[in-house]
Amino acid sequence: MTVTLHVCTTCRMGQSIPDDEVRPGARLLEALQAEGAPDGVRIVPVECLSACDHGCNIAISGPGRWSYVYRGLNPDEHVADILSGVAAYAATTDGIVPWRDRPVIFRKQSLARIPPMES
Repeated sequence: MTVTLHVCTTCRMGQSIPDDEVRPGARLLEALQAEGAPDGVRIVPVECLSACDHGCNIAISGPGRWSYVYRGLNPDEHVADILSGVAAYAATTDGIVPWRDRPVIFRKQSLARIPPMES
């Protein structure tokens, strides 16, 4: 089953950014796409994850799995860790990656954990 990595393209990282400049969230999306999605993962842009005060934000979800929202991510520093964390998430059946197997940014920068939808 495919896992989705949602990337907020409107995130400003708390900066004042003119409307005609590329926002950090869009830069994060571009960097993730340039590296390429892990097997079983698709990268999808979204316009807002409603966590605007927290910097660049992502959400990961998959059928029958817990979903997560992560905050405060940096397009210049966290791309490899994001992709590693999403790959570990995709390898689970329930979305729960053991604590020590998560990248540090996934341990410390989790904003929300959402239970799977019931069918």
